[in-house]
Amino acid sequence: MKKALVITALSILVVSCNKATEAKEVKTAYVDTSVLMKEYTEAKDLEAKYKAQAEEKGRQLQAEITRFKQDAANFQSQAQANGQAWAQQRGAELQKREQQLGYAQQALSQQLQQESGVEMDSLISGVKKFIKDYGKKNGYSYIYGTGDAATVLYAEDKYDITKEIVKALNDKYKAGKTEEKPAVKEEAKK
Repeated sequence: MKKALVITALSILVVSCNKATEAKEVKTAYVDTSVLMKEYTEAKDLEAKYKAQAEEKGRQLQAEITRFKQDAANFQSQAQANGQAWAQQRGAELQKREQQLGYAQQALSQQLQQESGVEMDSLISGVKKFIKDYGKKNGYSYIYGTGDAATVLYAEDKYDITKEIVKALNDKYKAGKTEEKPAVKEEAKK
């Protein structure tokens, strides 16, 4: 009876070992998300777009700020000559203008943040979808993210596929841009 039990246990052990060796190898990799966003052309283009908008809108506001500073400097020199009543009235006007300029700066900043935030969220969603599709296509069981918001604390460099992902994303983005250009040129001809 003991022999039969031992033989059965050994048989089960051998069968389970065979099944364990048949298990599929898990293919994993990681992407350094901070490097990805620095080197991804679409992200760079998006950043440049909003930087240019901020500079353009900022120049207009800066001109008003410069005028305000000149008026404030003139106010100080004229305050003694025109008397205290004039100085109080003019000071209140300047203070109101300064407050309006502050609100304008804040509104501009919020507007740019909101607009860029919407586009950046869309870009990030697209990158996540791309990585998911890339993982499925290339047989990965897991692709982890590292970088600013690290979800992986350590991984061997041989599992880093950041460069592959950046290249594939940039190729896809470049292909999309070249497809858009002929359509724009055709519309311009009409």
